[in-house]
Amino acid sequence: MIKRAILFIVLLGGMSIASLAQDNLSREDLQKESQAIRKEIDELNLLLQQTKKNKKNSLGQLAVIQSKIAKREALIKGIARQVKILDDAIYTNQLDVQKLNKDLDTLKSKYQKSIIFAYKSRSGYEYLNFLFSANSFNDAVKRITYLKSYRQNREAQAHTIDLSQQDLNVKITQLGSNKKDRLKTLTVQSEQLKVLVDDRKEQDKIVNQLKNREQEINAQVRQKEAQRKKMQNALLTIIRRETVEAEKKEKERVAKLKAANDIAKTNAKVNTETPVIAKSNTKNTKVINAEGGLTSTTDNRPYSALETTEEGREASISFENNKGNLPWPVDKGNVYIHFGVENIPGTKLNRKSDGIELALPKGTSVKSVANGIVKYTGDINGDLTVFVQHGKYFSTYTHLSSINVSVGQEVRAGTLLGKSGINLDGEGALLLMINNEKGVFFDPENWLKNRR
Repeated sequence: MIKRAILFIVLLGGMSIASLAQDNLSREDLQKESQAIRKEIDELNLLLQQTKKNKKNSLGQLAVIQSKIAKREALIKGIARQVKILDDAIYTNQLDVQKLNKDLDTLKSKYQKSIIFAYKSRSGYEYLNFLFSANSFNDAVKRITYLKSYRQNREAQAHTIDLSQQDLNVKITQLGSNKKDRLKTLTVQSEQLKVLVDDRKEQDKIVNQLKNREQEINAQVRQKEAQRKKMQNALLTIIRRETVEAEKKEKERVAKLKAANDIAKTNAKVNTETPVIAKSNTKNTKVINAEGGLTSTTDNRPYSALETTEEGREASISFENNKGNLPWPVDKGNVYIHFGVENIPGTKLNRKSDGIELALPKGTSVKSVANGIVKYTGDINGDLTVFVQHGKYFSTYTHLSSINVSVGQEVRAGTLLGKSGINLDGEGALLLMINNEKGVFFDPENWLKNRR
C-alpha cells in the first residue's frame, strides 16, 4: 500500500510539473502558437473548398472538418490561457497600484511634516540659537552636519516622491493596457466560439448524410481492403526478393572467405584441428565462423540479411535513431485516415490502414522521409507507387499522379519522389506506410516529427 501511495504521489507530482511547464508559457509564446494554429486552419479551409468540389459528402470532407474543430478548440484553449495571463497581470498591477498609492501617501505625509517643521524654523535666529547652544566645538560641528543632512534628506524625499509618482503612472498605464487587451482577447474568443458552433453543425450534417450512404461506403471499404492487401503482397514480394538477393551475395562472400581461409591453412601448414578464422574487413553485423557459417552479431542486433553490408546496417541505424524526427513527405496535408483500425463516423463500419492517408491538393510534391534506395516504381492496382528501402526498413508512397525517381536510385531525406494524386473518392490524397523486413507495419505518426 505504501509503495502504491508513493507511486501515486510521484505520478501526481509529474503531472503537476507538466501542468506548470505548460502554464509557464508567456503570452508572446501563446500568441505565436495561436498564429500557427490559425495558419493551419486557413490551410484546412482551402483543402475543404477543394474536397467540396466532390458532389457527394465524403470521408475526406468529414476528416478535414474534424481537424478544423480540433484546431479551433486548441485555438480557443490558447486564447483562454492568454485571458488568464492578462487576468493575473491585471490583479498584480492593481496590487502594485494600491501599494504605490499607499507608499506615496506615506512619503507625502512625511515630506509635509518636514516642510512644516522647516517653515516654523525658517528664522535665522533659530538656526543661530541651535548652533550657539552647543556645549563644545565638536558639538557645533555635529549640529551643522545635521542641518545639512536634514536639508539633503528633504530633497531626497522630494526626489523619491517624484520617482514613486512615475512608477505609479507606469503601472496605471500598464493596467489600462491590460484591460484593453483582455477585452480584445475576449472578443476574439467569442468570435471563435461562434465559428466552432458552425463547424460542429457542418460536421453533424455530413455525418447524417454519410449514414444514408453506408451501403456505398461499405463497398468502398471492401475495395480499399482489397487494394490494401494487394499493396501489402507487392511490398512483401519486394522484401523477399531483396532478402534472397542479399543472402545470395552474403553466401558468395562467405564462400570466398572460406576459400581464402583454406588456402591460408594449406600455405601455412597449420594443424587442421586449429581452424583459421577468416574475418570480414567490414563492419558487418555477422562474422564468419570456422565452418564458413554466420554467427551472432557483434553489437547484439538481431540478424537481418538486409544489414549484412555496412551501408545497409548504417541505413537501418540512422532510420531507427531518427524515430519521431523524420520529416513529413509533404509540406501541407491533413491526416484523415490514421494507422490501424478506425470506425467510420456516422456508420457501424470499420476500416484498417497499414499507414496514414493525408488529404492534400492533387499535385503536391511528395518527398522521401529518409535516406535510402528506390526499390520499386510503378502501378499497383491502379495506384502509382514508390517503395524506398532504408536498410531493413521500407517507406511506401502511393496515390501518386507522377513519379520522379527510378529503381536503384539513391535518395536523400527530402528528395522529390513524385506528385500526389487522388483516392477512391477522387480527392487529392497520399498514403504513407512504414514497415520492416518482416512485413511488420508501424504507425508513421510515431516516426514523423511534430509538425508544429
